[in-house]
Amino acid sequence: MGDMFRSEKMALCQLYIQPEAAYVSIAELGNLGCVQFRDLNEHVNAFHRKYVNEVRRCDDMERRIRYIENELRKDDVKPPKMTEEQEPGAPNPREIIDLEAQLEKTENELRELASNGASLNANYRHMQELKNVLQNTEGFFSSQEVMNLDSNRYIDPLDPVMQQRGQLAFVAGVIKLERFFSFERMLWRISRGNIFLKRSDISGMCEDEETGQQVLKTVFVAFFQGDELKQRIKKVCAGYHASVYPCPSSHEERTLMIRDVNTRLEDLKMVINQSADHRSRVLLSASKHVSAWAIMVRKMKAIYHILNYFNPDVTGKCLIGEGWVPSRDIFLVQNALSSASKQAESTIPAFMNVIQTNEMPPTYTRTNKFTQGFQNLIDAYGMASYREVNPALYTIISFPFLFAVMFGDMGHAVILLVFALWMIIKEQKLATIKEEIFSIFFGGRYIILLMGLFSLYTGFIYNDVFSKSMNIFGSGWIIPYDNETMEDPTVKMLQLRPKYASVKTYPMGMDPIWQMADNKIVFLNTFKMKLSIIVGVIHMIFGVCMSVVNFIHFRKYMSIILEFFPQILFLVLLFGYMVFMMFFKWVVYKDDTTDQALTPGCAPSILILFINMMLFGHQEPLAGCKEYMFEGQESLQTVFVLAALVCIPWMLLGKPIYIMMTRPKHVAEPGKPAVSSGGGGGHGGHGSEDEPMGEIFVQQAIHTIEYVLSTISHTASYLRLWALSLAHAQLSEVLWNMLFSIGFKSEGFTGCIVIYFLFTAWSGLTVGILVLIEGLSAFLHTLRLHWVEFMSKFYEGGGYAFEPFSFRVILQASEE
Repeated sequence: MGDMFRSEKMALCQLYIQPEAAYVSIAELGNLGCVQFRDLNEHVNAFHRKYVNEVRRCDDMERRIRYIENELRKDDVKPPKMTEEQEPGAPNPREIIDLEAQLEKTENELRELASNGASLNANYRHMQELKNVLQNTEGFFSSQEVMNLDSNRYIDPLDPVMQQRGQLAFVAGVIKLERFFSFERMLWRISRGNIFLKRSDISGMCEDEETGQQVLKTVFVAFFQGDELKQRIKKVCAGYHASVYPCPSSHEERTLMIRDVNTRLEDLKMVINQSADHRSRVLLSASKHVSAWAIMVRKMKAIYHILNYFNPDVTGKCLIGEGWVPSRDIFLVQNALSSASKQAESTIPAFMNVIQTNEMPPTYTRTNKFTQGFQNLIDAYGMASYREVNPALYTIISFPFLFAVMFGDMGHAVILLVFALWMIIKEQKLATIKEEIFSIFFGGRYIILLMGLFSLYTGFIYNDVFSKSMNIFGSGWIIPYDNETMEDPTVKMLQLRPKYASVKTYPMGMDPIWQMADNKIVFLNTFKMKLSIIVGVIHMIFGVCMSVVNFIHFRKYMSIILEFFPQILFLVLLFGYMVFMMFFKWVVYKDDTTDQALTPGCAPSILILFINMMLFGHQEPLAGCKEYMFEGQESLQTVFVLAALVCIPWMLLGKPIYIMMTRPKHVAEPGKPAVSSGGGGGHGGHGSEDEPMGEIFVQQAIHTIEYVLSTISHTASYLRLWALSLAHAQLSEVLWNMLFSIGFKSEGFTGCIVIYFLFTAWSGLTVGILVLIEGLSAFLHTLRLHWVEFMSKFYEGGGYAFEPFSFRVILQASEE
């Protein structure tokens, strides 16, 4: 947890690596994953960098791997899963040639098999269609028609009528059934009705050569006369993608042709099966290595990509690079460079220097699987500035607690807890699920676990279990009325005064008797509303106090006096005092007191007191009561309000005047503003050397107005704790009374059936509405309270993330 208090110290390091050891060195650093390299060639075109050819080779190998993976997916061949222990390292430069040759051989073999397979399948499909044409046209020709349609029939050259008409002929083929009717109309139009068309549907589905899907097809024969019409028909067939096949008119010729086609189909089927077997063997062999190939190529490409960030020295015998390294990991980087030099058998070892810089380093916070979810919540708002106090450390407790204040129900908390425990116990299996919505829940499994645990606690305090209460310690109330009063039908309501009916303070949580009280909502309203204000003011005070830690770390000691003190005084003197009045009212005003002014009926409204305090107003108390809760309260409130008012100009003018007095003034050149040095700057401040004082005053005025107004609005914003808690409890009670409790009114076997179905509906609505929807609502409101009301008091969030060169991150990103 200590690692989360603030981000890691970072060092800007300069690396000197020999070219022959550069590849191995970057590979070692990629396995280590703790260096964020800087691009020293930002202004160099990507095509002019030193290792651009190697990157292109990697791109080409990636293209080959993608083709192999696509072929595996086509045949539904799944490569075996590879664990982290089985992952190969980056290939040595000598192994790259062998890897490239292996990929090229596999790709060429698969492409050749795919081409041959497509050709064989097309031939087989055409043979099948030819067979269908020969078989389905059997009934189209009569013996007289065979004589008339013989293509070799002798035409008398002396017969002018036959010469004019031409030989009667036909065209046979196959077309999609859905296109046939449009095809038929088109033939009728081009021939003006002089074409006789017959068709016979093919039984079963046929493969479409265009899409590869199964479609219905039909065989057609078009009878016509004349060569000119024959050319038109063929053009229409081509336009409608109809396949035309030779079909003899005589029965004997068709029979011989069918026999020949069947023989060729058997031969094609055997060749296709042999080709498919060979393809499956090639794919099975490739599937065993394709995952390793992909990892090796990605690592290799990443290495050359990083090497393009390096600059050669003047002599060209050394590569110089720069990168951010966590200070705690510098010795790991040095060991990795030393190990890489030995592997590459370099004569000169690589070394690293830490250089000084004024540039803001990246922000890096070490996390584990428990703290990662909470850190992600903070990073989603904005990455912390370098070495700024990290709110995620305190969010681990405050976030689930504020959620539980709104969600407090022990029954619903158990559902959350069981769901979180299931994800934690099965996390190794569930980690492989890449579905987006589930990944969000899985990433926050430890957040859900703590939300469930804290909700168990607040549900116990509220004494709320699915809108019912538990009677563990026995009620602290007794019935002071006799039997006659209890049985009197005219008495509609009995009041229990604490003076006579309260025998003890309930040990912990809410007394279960409130479950039966008519003023239950009124009591819970008052209790939860005051509780939300108390929790909110404490939360905001803690946020303001955290700014002191930042001021001390960044050595901005004057900001403690000029910013922290007026802010905390303004908050405590007004809203902290309101919290004090709540506790004072709870302690002082009792029903068993003899002083009339201290009875519950004389207790003043905290809200009215606070409003009158701010407006210096008064309210006439009831007879026998007092306007204020203690002597001197009016004077004390006047002092608090005046002190709070003094804090406003303190915040408004203090820091700008200090900056104006501490930075020396220079005589400005004509046309140029004066430049001063020193002053604030740094974390969360302004006042750089060349910033005009007018802008500093304006910025400070904006910050002051924002803080004063937000103090009021943020305090009111914490009332959402009360509102959502009350809404959750009332929804749960309505769901029980309006649905599930109906089943208990039925008796006998019918009652069991009714309860069974009502329980199903009640449990579904409970999980869907009260756990999922209400839980998501409480989660979002809790997130807002942290991002706006809490973190705005001290968190700047102006940094950028530390993104080291890591093979693990690269491979995870490629998988996603």
